Amino acid sequence: MILTVTLNTALDVTYRVPRLLAHSSHRVTDVTERPGGKGLNVARVLAAIGHEVTATGFAGGRTGTLVRELLAGSPGVRDELVPCAGPTRRTLAVVDESSGDTTQFNEPGPLITAAEWSGFLARYEALLTGGAQAVALCGSLPPGVPVGAYAALVRAARTAGVPVLLDTSGEALRRGVAARPDVIKPNAAELAELTGSRDPLPATRDARRRGARAVVASLGPAGLLAATDRGTWRATPPRALTGNPTGAGDSAVAGLLSALAEGLDWPERLTRAVALSAATVAAPTAGEFDPRTYEEVRGSVKVTADGAG
Repeated sequence: MILTVTLNTALDVTYRVPRLLAHSSHRVTDVTERPGGKGLNVARVLAAIGHEVTATGFAGGRTGTLVRELLAGSPGVRDELVPCAGPTRRTLAVVDESSGDTTQFNEPGPLITAAEWSGFLARYEALLTGGAQAVALCGSLPPGVPVGAYAALVRAARTAGVPVLLDTSGEALRRGVAARPDVIKPNAAELAELTGSRDPLPATRDARRRGARAVVASLGPAGLLAATDRGTWRATPPRALTGNPTGAGDSAVAGLLSALAEGLDWPERLTRAVALSAATVAAPTAGEFDPRTYEEVRGSVKVTADGAG
């Protein structure tokens, strides 16, 4: 079983409009709702590629109830979300069909009490020792959760002997890295914020010196750059894909985590991550992935070694 943690779950609402114009009214051509937050996105992709997945985090209020109802319709994902009093947030994505661009609006999330946080920690530790092969810690922290929360969750995973991947940003990432996660997966901007360097290659190596055992940086259309104790690799898709990049980074996390759980080597992990990410960009619905594109790209990803990590 692979465990995903989404402390700030969401109801993802996507509107499609013919053209997005500021200061004007729009006729929406299509609306979709789905359970969201980075870890839930990761969980759905993991289940779609054949892994048993358990999803935990917080869910509250009527929005949280709807998230859980929709999650029940996601085959292969077991719901272990912890109730909270505050309402789960919503995110709104507006897709401009004329350009393919997406405009995103993200609510902050519910206020988590100290008692709710303690209850979550107990659930998380039980899941770690209940057969977890790997765990992904994903996304932002809701109000009330300690800024060092991910560091505590990384340490708990290490104590339980469960490999842990951390995908967050800002101060939560800085503190989490110091707890020595097995993998972190920042994008280029998050990596620059963490290290102060805008050159991804030295920045990934700097992030390793700060505590991460491996660093996999998302470089958008340029693919992934990984610095590990086995070396440094670049993995690039065979061609640039047009579409909606929403959720592409979460699909990359699913690829990395599934391959880690299966014991694959780094080039194979990166190949799967790039292929899933590219297939998500090509999918008609934000955050899903196109199986045909996945199979096509997986056989053509270019992985090159950059030398010692």
